[in-house]
Amino acid sequence: MKTPLRLAVLGPLLALTTAAYAAVAPVAPPAPPTLPFTKATVIKGAQFFADHCSACHAVSNLRYNRLATDLGMTKTEIQKTIMLPGGSSYLKGMKPAMTQAQAKKWLGLPPPNLSHMARALGPRFLYTYLTSFYWDPKRPSGWNNHVFPNVAMPNILAPWGGIVTKTGRVLVPGRESPAAYHRQVAEVVAFLRYASDPSVFERRALGRYVIGVFVILSILAYLLKKDYWRDVWADKARSPKAETVSPGAPPMDGSDSPHTSSWKTSTTTSADTGPRSGP
Repeated sequence: MKTPLRLAVLGPLLALTTAAYAAVAPVAPPAPPTLPFTKATVIKGAQFFADHCSACHAVSNLRYNRLATDLGMTKTEIQKTIMLPGGSSYLKGMKPAMTQAQAKKWLGLPPPNLSHMARALGPRFLYTYLTSFYWDPKRPSGWNNHVFPNVAMPNILAPWGGIVTKTGRVLVPGRESPAAYHRQVAEVVAFLRYASDPSVFERRALGRYVIGVFVILSILAYLLKKDYWRDVWADKARSPKAETVSPGAPPMDGSDSPHTSSWKTSTTTSADTGPRSGP
């Protein structure tokens, strides 16, 4: 087959293949908003998580009282806005409203504990996962996910972010603007990031003092080194490199020193003026 004929046959096929792939290709999620990881952000994320996520998910390794210690919340505020499941204890971990038996009966398996999910998967993955749901009528829950295909979790954020198809076409718009919706998702991710490392704010507060101590110790070590080597170089300057000769001993090179000359002179004089024996 000649080249023009090949192009005439394969060209349309390639165009149709490209169009078909573009129709089913996952839509890239938007970049996460620039949102500082602050205590206020974590508190907003914790309140949203308690309202809409704690029905199924537990954060058992994070005790409620840590929110007061790390974030500055009062016990009353925590009890009203975050300790929503019945039977929650202020000194115990965050429990879900759904029991293990109910989760096994309704979902087949209990939803995962999210205590260390941000540390295991990373905040970026969690943000992308939460913003990658699309409507899929073939799934039992009616939802699917671009980064986690065939996931069992439904899109609980649909009322705020809207319902979209796999290609990104909006079926039902959300009650919030895209910017507000993605900021809200980022706040939930910030809370999960804090839950996986509750000492992060305390560690940051102490870090500046630790660095300050190391800076002071470095300055003192430099001044001590400078003072020590100043004495070393001064001693070297006062002690030239020369061989030490004992008084009265002849020099190593065979020449006469003043002490050697006087010693020879006194010896000669004593030999000439001393008493002589014999006739």
